[in-house]
Amino acid sequence: MEQKKNKYITVEYKLYSVLDGGVKKLEEQTSADQPFVFISGYGIALPAFEEKIVALSKDDKFDFTLKPEEAFGKHDAGHVIDVDREIFTINGHFDHEHISVGALVPLTNEDGNHFIARVLEIGDTTVKMDMNHPLAGREINFVGTILDSRDATDEEISHLLNHGGGCACGCGCDEEEECGCHHDHGHDHCNHDHDHCGCGHHHHHDK
Repeated sequence: MEQKKNKYITVEYKLYSVLDGGVKKLEEQTSADQPFVFISGYGIALPAFEEKIVALSKDDKFDFTLKPEEAFGKHDAGHVIDVDREIFTINGHFDHEHISVGALVPLTNEDGNHFIARVLEIGDTTVKMDMNHPLAGREINFVGTILDSRDATDEEISHLLNHGGGCACGCGCDEEEECGCHHDHGHDHCNHDHDHCGCGHHHHHDK
C-alpha cells in the first residue's frame, strides 16, 4: 500500500511490551488530553506504526503487535559501553540521585543528539550504559483510538520542517571514544515532541 504523506494524525494509545508467555506490560500511555500528534511521511513515528495508522479514519480503533525488527530492533551487545564516571558529576560530586542501576538517563553526544541510556553497572571509574532502546528486542503492542486524521495545512508542515521531529533515541556509535556522550543534568528524560511521543520515536518510560 502506498504510504500517504502530509496527514495530520492525532492518536491516544497504550503501548505494551510483550513478555514471555504473551504477558503484556504497559510501557507508555497517551490520552485525549495529551495525545500523540504527528504528520505522516516525515519519519516522526515508527514506519510500521505509521503504516498501520495512516489508512485509518477519525474514531477508528486499533490493536496491533509489531515484531522487534519492525519496532526498536534487536538488542545489540555492541551498544553496551563503559563511559567515564566523571560525566555524571555535579560540582565534583557523583550524581547519586539520578544515576543508579536500572535508571534511564538522558545523554547527549558530541553532535548534539539526545538519547536515553540505561545504567547497568556503576564502577569506580566508569559507568556501564546500555545505549539500546529500552524496548529493543521486544515485541510491542499498540491499542488505541484515532482522535483525528486529516490533511495537514501548509503552516503545520512548515512548522514541522523548521523545528524537526524530535530527538534521536540512539547514539549512533559503537565505541565509547566515538560516542563522546555527556549527561544532561537536571532532565529526567528526552522529550521529543512528546516525542513521544510515541510510537516509537521517542517515549516516556517510567523509571
